[in-house]
Amino acid sequence: MNIPLTPIRFLRYAEQQFQKRTAVVCGKERFTYAQFAERVSRLAGALRKAGVQTGDRVAFLSTNCHRLLEAYFGVIEAGAVLLPLNIRLAPQELAYILNDSGARVLFLQSHFLKLLESFRTHLTTVKSFHSLDHLTGVEWMSEQDYESLLAAAPAFRTDIMQVNENSPAELFYTSGTSAEPKGVMLTHRNIYLHALNAGLALNTDNEAAELHTIPLFHANGWGVAHFLTLLGGKHVMIQKFDPPEVFRLIEAERVHYCSLVPAMATALVNCPERPKYDLSSLKRVTIGGSASSPTLVREVEENLGCTCFSGYGLTETAPVLSISPMKPGLSWEGEQRFAGQAMTGYAIPGVELRVVDEKDQDVPRDGLSMGEIITRTDGVMEGYWQQPQATAEALRGGWFHTGDMATWNEDGYILIVDRKKDIIVSGGENVSSLEVEKVLLSHPAVLEVAVLPVPDPQWGEVPKALVVLKPNAPAGEIELIEHCRSRLAHYKCPRSVEFLESLPRTGTGKVLKRDLRKKYWRGQGTIRPEFAKRGSNDKTRGSKSTSGTGAKRATPND
Repeated sequence: MNIPLTPIRFLRYAEQQFQKRTAVVCGKERFTYAQFAERVSRLAGALRKAGVQTGDRVAFLSTNCHRLLEAYFGVIEAGAVLLPLNIRLAPQELAYILNDSGARVLFLQSHFLKLLESFRTHLTTVKSFHSLDHLTGVEWMSEQDYESLLAAAPAFRTDIMQVNENSPAELFYTSGTSAEPKGVMLTHRNIYLHALNAGLALNTDNEAAELHTIPLFHANGWGVAHFLTLLGGKHVMIQKFDPPEVFRLIEAERVHYCSLVPAMATALVNCPERPKYDLSSLKRVTIGGSASSPTLVREVEENLGCTCFSGYGLTETAPVLSISPMKPGLSWEGEQRFAGQAMTGYAIPGVELRVVDEKDQDVPRDGLSMGEIITRTDGVMEGYWQQPQATAEALRGGWFHTGDMATWNEDGYILIVDRKKDIIVSGGENVSSLEVEKVLLSHPAVLEVAVLPVPDPQWGEVPKALVVLKPNAPAGEIELIEHCRSRLAHYKCPRSVEFLESLPRTGTGKVLKRDLRKKYWRGQGTIRPEFAKRGSNDKTRGSKSTSGTGAKRATPND
């Protein structure tokens, strides 16, 4: 018997098995799984009553709240495709995404009204606008807000056997750091199997409470929205990342798990109000979105009192591909363990990962040879929305090409060294900006850092560090450069340091290096090379580094 693989089944199961258990906590509102499932079915009924057809795109402009979580199931229950919008995008970017996707319906929170009004007249396909709260008095807005729609709608539950598991269920747009954002189509099957794989890899139990610190507009909240529902766990929503509020919710709701980008983790570790809260329920913090450092992993474990390791994935892979806890049989100790747990990690169940050269041949598993990560997994997207050429290029040879450059070792641990476009080529030598950033982050005064290439008349380009210092923690340019020179080969070290108050970031927490680079390359008349000139199997020359951990089996590189 073949039953279609769809995440709709996750909520059906949770409703049957965990009716009275708390499903969602959102501000002062709490819903059991029975109540959550009922609201989802009414959302599906409301969409169908409004004329939404199979395959229509339904967009949400919302922070994390129970209504957006309901959309994860209700929109696809109605046969439509969910389009969560990145709330931090510029008006022109949001207009582009809504028009490119052909979205028909848009739900929004009232505090995004001014943002929407700045580009609404440029929208070509959206037919109706609905408030997620009690916004009134706007002429072009539907009189029925979200709650009114649900109250007036009959419950609708689709026949699972009629669902096409290979049809799109969700449409996420990439962050667009280097070009116009592309729509990533994730099918029912993609989402279903990814959730099973991620839940199994993370060993999440069915009494878990997870705080949704990652925005749900980011690749289904790293899968948590689905696998936690299947397990009957408690979803704790936080609309805006605020360290004291994070700590309050962990204490009040006895939260066990949360996922963070490095900037979030850094903010929690350095928040002066942290000691006021009881964080003893916290079991695990997973760091992803961009590269972490051993220093940050250690600080999270020491200050939050829980296990911390890295995870890796992309929007195109639904998203999780790897995690970095210590495998059974290894014996990392002390700083060696933090270095290992800061790595990109090893493939979760259901995922195949390789590191390949320019001919798609595996590079040696020596922890030194560099290549591109490619993957084959049930979570890999159906393709890019209405972009067959880009889809074919990304999925060439039957593998998804990530664009992330990495090494791997004999134990299967991968370490990203940089994006292809961010590799610094100085005098013909490859320099990993991530490697230099991790060394700078080990300095006690450094809060955040971005290393990027700047023009140099002798070497073509050299590394430059843009540094945000911790409050009341002084450090000078010479001190930070010497800190790097005592730990890295000199050609890898920044030639200059500039101090900033903050770093520009995308809505998913990634530093906008593209924007930072413009200042230094303006007027150069040349385009930076995106690909390293050296062979991908070359070893680093004369490198002095403290990254080697002396592991008995694995040798994670920092």
